[in-house]
Amino acid sequence: MNDYITIALTKGRLAGSTMQLLERAGYHCDELKEKGSRKLIFVNEEQKLRFFLAKGPDVPTYVEYGAADIGVVGSDIIMEENRRVYEVLDLGFGKCRMCVCGPARAGELLRHHEMIRVTSKYPNIAREYFYNRKHQTVDIIKLNGSVELGPIVELGDVIVDIVETGSTLRENGLEVLEEVCPISARMIVNQVSMQMKTRRIREMIANVRDCLE
Repeated sequence: MNDYITIALTKGRLAGSTMQLLERAGYHCDELKEKGSRKLIFVNEEQKLRFFLAKGPDVPTYVEYGAADIGVVGSDIIMEENRRVYEVLDLGFGKCRMCVCGPARAGELLRHHEMIRVTSKYPNIAREYFYNRKHQTVDIIKLNGSVELGPIVELGDVIVDIVETGSTLRENGLEVLEEVCPISARMIVNQVSMQMKTRRIREMIANVRDCLE
């Protein structure tokens, strides 16, 4: 399979947006459009491309270990997973914000750098933000489900999570208190693949970049 470029796509809306961008750049995969297909690997034999769909947190893992040459995933996951990959392009879609959120009263706790509990799906991002940027000691509790529940049931004081419209926060009496960083979809590349398949990968990066511009 050394002749192929293998691309890991994040399941869901990100995969659809990624394929639209790749098609504008001249890369196609008709197999991906087949409704109800149970295939796990989708191939374009003419262009020697292989695609597969994965959950977001797994994409950097596939790329780091060489199961995929290229991946497209949100920058939140790149920061949280901290895998050894090259981040080569900001694709400009999937935009949202990573924020510290909570009830309005929690703003005082943040301003005075008090010891607080933080619930988040992103413990590494939360730790980096509070420890290294704010120099605030916090107790971080990892949750996998609805982190908004944390402050509501008094498991934590604030949450660190992705915010798109903020409607879920408002419906639950929470608000954005601080912004950690902007988030968007990024293209990442396996470090060995960048050396072994340099021409094809750099060509793809250039073609995609041209479409972004």
